Amino acid sequence: MELMVLLNALVTRLLFVLHSLIGVWRVTEVKKEPKYWLLALLNLLLCLETGLTLKFKQGRGYKWFSPAIFLYLICIVPSLWLLEIHHGTQYCSNELEAVQLNVTDQDISQSPDSSDGSERIDHHIIRTAKVLVNQLSTICETVWTLALHQTFLLLLVVGRWLLPIGVEITRDQLSQLLLMFVGTAADILEFASETLDIEDVRKNYILINAILAVWTWSMLQFPLDLAVQHIGCKPTASSRQIPSLLLCRYSAELWNIGVSLFIQDGPFFIVRSILMGHFRIFNQMLVFFTAKNILVVILQLYRLAVITLDFRSTILQKSRKGEVGCCPCEPYEATTHATAEQDADMNECVAFPLKEESQAPLEDH
Repeated sequence: MELMVLLNALVTRLLFVLHSLIGVWRVTEVKKEPKYWLLALLNLLLCLETGLTLKFKQGRGYKWFSPAIFLYLICIVPSLWLLEIHHGTQYCSNELEAVQLNVTDQDISQSPDSSDGSERIDHHIIRTAKVLVNQLSTICETVWTLALHQTFLLLLVVGRWLLPIGVEITRDQLSQLLLMFVGTAADILEFASETLDIEDVRKNYILINAILAVWTWSMLQFPLDLAVQHIGCKPTASSRQIPSLLLCRYSAELWNIGVSLFIQDGPFFIVRSILMGHFRIFNQMLVFFTAKNILVVILQLYRLAVITLDFRSTILQKSRKGEVGCCPCEPYEATTHATAEQDADMNECVAFPLKEESQAPLEDH
């Protein structure tokens, strides 16, 4: 196992654990109940995944799915739910938002004596750490919750970057995935912060849970790498169906469209429409982002129509030339060296009931 692969795998998971523990600590501080430290036990799943990955995958990632990212979501999301539900019970003044971590001049200027220098240094470090923790504890709940949301999404992107990649994904695909994650994370953060900050929403417990449920649902796209990877297809009987061929050729594009319609922009649009239509909640940003969601959904449906028409025209064109294989992404080339089995497979693949006029060239085969 390469040293850098091992180091990246361990450091990334350590960052996940530390951030999750900070979230659990904030929950215990807000709720004033030590029993919430039991949430830290969820990190044992991440530790178990680390051991299994190091043993069976030599620290490298899996195809299409990242267990480390998924388990990190399991560890941190419950803490953020509890903090958001408890949101608003503590007043946050401007002074607290701009809190500065000050240590008294006496604590800083203490110089160790020659006799017990090491003990005084240790005592100084401990006192400074206690002052730091006390100052952090005075920061209001709303600032902590927003900071956890922001660092959570940033750590998802940075962590996916640092995690060792598997042999199935290239660095070019990883860079595309990370750029998509940056934009996705910004949209998700805006959705959570903008909707949950509305005063009328904070008074409705059901609305808070519904928004958090949609927010959690949108986070499930981060462990998946399907947005940049095409699904390989083989010339089997099931792959000769038109939907299978379409999925084979445009798997990444179809996944991106599906994510936008059913995981992100679609659910976001529904929630914002309910806020405005049923609960009569209006503000400038809510209207703007609702219009943005509508535009994205329309453009994704337009993209789906373009892909479908392009696929249909490609199949028709190649079927007339006798060059259609079982997967349009790996076109069959009709050559004089084609075996009888390949010719039979080709004839079965092009025998689609696309149009009546497309049957004429197929009869010659």
